[in-house]
Amino acid sequence: MTSTRDYLSIVSGLPRSGTSMMMRMIDEGGIPALIDHVREADEDNPKGYYEFEAVKRTRKDASWLSESPGKVVKMVHMLLLDMPLNREYRVVFMKRHLEEVVKSQNIMLDRHGKGGTDDDPQAIIKVFQAQMKQVDKWVQDHDNFKILYVDYNEIMNDPKPSVTAINEFLGGDLDTDKMMAVVDPSLYRNRAQG
Repeated sequence: MTSTRDYLSIVSGLPRSGTSMMMRMIDEGGIPALIDHVREADEDNPKGYYEFEAVKRTRKDASWLSESPGKVVKMVHMLLLDMPLNREYRVVFMKRHLEEVVKSQNIMLDRHGKGGTDDDPQAIIKVFQAQMKQVDKWVQDHDNFKILYVDYNEIMNDPKPSVTAINEFLGGDLDTDKMMAVVDPSLYRNRAQG
């Protein structure tokens, strides 16, 4: 039985926090991904980025939302603040050790010749923490958002509890076996020390 989803499912989080993996999990589980294939898979995301360029322009043009109910889309955390308030959203928000996020982002930037940041990693972490606090307050203050926080590090250790929670949050009819099969520990490459 397939539930009727009159809301847009969103996978969000900081860059390099496991959002592409989560998109693939939910897509495999049974909610079609809203993607455009503009950004192709590469060494940093060998299974694909699962991105949809139109989300970056939502503040100026939200017309893409007309095709969004019943689907899942990925957007970086700060773009949640641009979403129109006249629609319903279910946000699966990925969290990951911030040291790993910064390390992974720097490696990716270096690989693409853009150069990783020379800033103090702790300073970047403080910026990320402030942004996530801002996003969390925004979501909590608006009833059209429902949010489920999911820990990337926990999924990589044991995906079943998180997959069970995601399934319940998104209607209860997802194929959880297919979702768990997406998790590939070999892609967990930038680990925090200790």
